[in-house]
Amino acid sequence: MVNNNIVLIDTYNVLRKRGLDKVDAILRTGAQRLRPVLLTTVTTILGLMPMVLEMNVDLVNRGIEFGAPSTQWWSQLATAVAGGLAFSTVLTLVLTPVC
Repeated sequence: MVNNNIVLIDTYNVLRKRGLDKVDAILRTGAQRLRPVLLTTVTTILGLMPMVLEMNVDLVNRGIEFGAPSTQWWSQLATAVAGGLAFSTVLTLVLTPVC
């Protein structure tokens, strides 16, 4: 999410250099960057959901198993990453424009 925040601030700076006042630059930046930020966040969180849910997909035997021993290693890490990503998205889209 650091990249999203950098791009958000860069877009704001570009709009300010074009002559927009602060409020218009903030509103346009939010409107332009909302969709890309949400898309990257949602796709990453959805990609982590099998690990968060401790789901193991066995392609050879065509089975899905929940709570397999191999999934327990990654569940906590995936939960922390997905939760941090969701929280940082809120900070990027709300706190940065407010500041």
